[in-house]
Amino acid sequence: MSFSLLRNTAHLSSLPFPIRFISFTAMPKARKNPLLLNPGSEDDRVVPKNRVRKRRVEMIAKEVKTESPDKKFLRHPEIEDFANKSDNVYSQSIQPPANWERVIEGIRSMRLSEHAPVDSIDPDEGVTSLQPKERRFAVLVGSLLSSQTKGHVTHEANQRLLENGLLSADTMDKADEATIKSLIYPVGFYTRKAQHLKQVAKICVSKYDGDIPSTVDELLLLPGVGPKIAHLVMIMAWNKVEGICVDTHVHRVSNRLGWVSRPGTKQATRSPEETRVSLQQWLPKEEWVSINLLLVGFGQTICTPLRPRCAKCTISKFCPSAFKEISSPASTSKTRRPKKEL
Repeated sequence: MSFSLLRNTAHLSSLPFPIRFISFTAMPKARKNPLLLNPGSEDDRVVPKNRVRKRRVEMIAKEVKTESPDKKFLRHPEIEDFANKSDNVYSQSIQPPANWERVIEGIRSMRLSEHAPVDSIDPDEGVTSLQPKERRFAVLVGSLLSSQTKGHVTHEANQRLLENGLLSADTMDKADEATIKSLIYPVGFYTRKAQHLKQVAKICVSKYDGDIPSTVDELLLLPGVGPKIAHLVMIMAWNKVEGICVDTHVHRVSNRLGWVSRPGTKQATRSPEETRVSLQQWLPKEEWVSINLLLVGFGQTICTPLRPRCAKCTISKFCPSAFKEISSPASTSKTRRPKKEL
């Protein structure tokens, strides 16, 4: 015996749209795909999630290609491009952490009272007299060299390139890779960075007439350029704020303060890029530029990687990690056994 899914249908006759009733006895069996309600009608199919996701990706990729037919380098569609807004965690508004404004003011006060290594570096030294294209290229070079390298080492390497006339795309493109390598030594991974600088210079000459890319997406296509460098270059070279520059200090301090977390969880972020995305969900944009220098200096002087100086920190009462990473007395006061007399 068959029965309709909707028993009482008298009140549906006045609706402006047709209602399709499904009878269980009339439903044919789908041999090849058990998820099909009606194999003869594609509209009634229950399509697996992976097929829906694939179709969305193909549609987004087609739209991107249609919008930018003249660009050789097209970005791949990100998850955020085809995810529904309802299930896209990054699109949801996030409540700012409690007392974040008081924390920032407290860190600013501590930064004014104690000099940090990052304060000794003048990123504009020697490059302000350069032409706009050369100055922007110099910013890009300095940002590339700074990865996993102390500030003063990066600064000195940049100055050697400047003194040898290699802070322009044209001159660096013509320079020998071995020369670049010797001038930037001892920055971290100097051999690989010398290769990247040569490749970047060639791209800037051939594609941008000696200038550098002016968007984050194009910068990320350059060898050795990640999100931190891309956003830093956009701020320093183009005076455009499109994201927060997050290095290891900003990543560490933000997690200790409980300011960031993985999407949909309360767990700490696993990378600077996750931290950047999480911070940008709630931190006002007017703080995006200053927060890097603020937290880097704070991370170098007070909230250090090992044994943070929580006793000296004036905002420890707002910090959920305060006094949790200090070495125990047993580990710091080991007594030596007296030597046996011969």
